[in-house]
Amino acid sequence: MPRRDILPPSLETLEALAQTALDSLPEPFAGNLKGVLIRVDEFPDEETEREMELESPFDILGLYRGSSVAGREGSNPSLYPDMIHLYRRPILDYWCDTGEDLAHVVRHVLIHEIGHHFGLSDDDMEAIERQMPD
Repeated sequence: MPRRDILPPSLETLEALAQTALDSLPEPFAGNLKGVLIRVDEFPDEETEREMELESPFDILGLYRGSSVAGREGSNPSLYPDMIHLYRRPILDYWCDTGEDLAHVVRHVLIHEIGHHFGLSDDDMEAIERQMPD
C-alpha cells in the first residue's frame, strides 16, 4: 500500500537543489553565469512542447533559452534573458524511474543546460560533472 503521508519534492526544493549545484560549479563557469536565470516549472509550456516536437511533456527535463556565449557577436546583447528551465514533474519521474539521488539528477540537468549556454559538447559537460564534488 502506498504511503500517503509523504509529499513529493516541491518546486522550492528543486530550486534549492539547483542553487546548491550552481554554487558548486568550478571556474570559469561559475563566474560566467551572471545574469542567467534559473526557473523551475512543473512542465514545459505548450509552445515549448510544439517547438521541441515532444510527444509528452515528460520527454524533457530541462531547457536552455537564450544566446550561447559562443554564439554572441561582439557586445550585442541578447533580446531575451538567458534562462535555464528545469521541469519538476519530468525530473521527479526520471528520479523515481532510476532511483538516482535527486540532487545528482538536478545537478546533471542543470550542468547540461549550462553547457548549452557555453556552447559545450556532451563530452565537455561530462568533464565538468566529474570535477564537481558529490
